[in-house]
Amino acid sequence: MSQSFVNRMLATDAGWGALALRVPMGIIFAAHGAQKLFGWFGGYGLEGTGQFFGSIGLNPGYLMALLAGAVEFFGGLALVLGLLVRPAAAGLAFAMLVAIFGVHVGQGFFVDKGGYEYALALFAASVSLLFTGGGRAAADGALAARGVQ
Repeated sequence: MSQSFVNRMLATDAGWGALALRVPMGIIFAAHGAQKLFGWFGGYGLEGTGQFFGSIGLNPGYLMALLAGAVEFFGGLALVLGLLVRPAAAGLAFAMLVAIFGVHVGQGFFVDKGGYEYALALFAASVSLLFTGGGRAAADGALAARGVQ
């Protein structure tokens, strides 16, 4: 992997706005991932989430729950730390597309009816961070400045 690719992935021109976006988003994603993986915060853990995913056609349910939970939990932590923000945001955006089209789209738009409104907002925020990077106060910026390969 070339140094210029790594530097482009880590570099950001975003200011403090990215910090204001990525920290709360990271907390939200990490909490949702923890529900899926560990059953924390009232979640159902891998077994229960896997059964639900299987029941709606996301098969194999357990594997899909593991993947979604891992992307959300570790991607959320990455956003909070500002570490590898662009790859984390790409994974989270993809997870939200699966949530929108695999789970929520048939319920309409509004979240109170089980619709895709909330997942769409998280998708848009993830895409924003994919384009801008982590901004100031992100570990990525410190790594890029040091020329990490």
